[in-house]
Amino acid sequence: MAHILGIDIGGSGIKGALVDTESGELASERIRIPTPRPATPDSVAATVRELVSGHGYSGPVGCCFPTIVVDGVAKSASNMGEEWRNLAVDETFSAATDLPFTVLNDADAAGMAEMRLGAGVGLNGLVITITVGTGIGSALFYRGHLVPNLELGHMAGKGGISIEKWASDRARKDEGLSWEEWGARFDAFLNRAARVCTPDHFILGGGVSKKYDKFREALTVATPIHVARFRNNAGIIGAAMAAMDQD
Repeated sequence: MAHILGIDIGGSGIKGALVDTESGELASERIRIPTPRPATPDSVAATVRELVSGHGYSGPVGCCFPTIVVDGVAKSASNMGEEWRNLAVDETFSAATDLPFTVLNDADAAGMAEMRLGAGVGLNGLVITITVGTGIGSALFYRGHLVPNLELGHMAGKGGISIEKWASDRARKDEGLSWEEWGARFDAFLNRAARVCTPDHFILGGGVSKKYDKFREALTVATPIHVARFRNNAGIIGAAMAAMDQD
């Protein structure tokens, strides 16, 4: 099956589209529905059901989720709430839609899309993809193989708070930082990630990747940086690819 529904569960929106898994292009309109408040398993599952219905889709579904995910089970709560911890997310969404779901971490899904069909094509060795938005997601690939659930953004940073609370795009907006000021923070994060992991390449995705020229001069990290191809659609595309792998 070339066209598979990919769904990206985010803190502010739930997005989905049919994906041509051979090209990585979206094969339908991308539908976005605001994430319900509170984002309980029942309310999110109902929103996922609405999104599936909106595409008139029947078949395997790939879904990326903003927590640590092991075998379809959320192993952290992140911004979704404690009700999700240790919940089988794949089974929850399958029960709501009567469709088979493959669920993985959102940064892992985005990285998968970039490594297979995007900016990571042809990159060898150890590659770290970084997605920067409300938080900071990261995915690690060694010789093209995913090492799942890398959470570099959760490392302790300045003052003991997590790095993503200090160097995410939300932090930039909330603190009114200039791109240069924020870029210095992000550079500190990249240099620390480089010391810890010694990557051969970084791939930068998420919302800030569209503004790369505004902060690139603030970056001193020696590791080559590549701007993601799929930007904010990477999670949807990677999720569909993960479902294709399971089909």
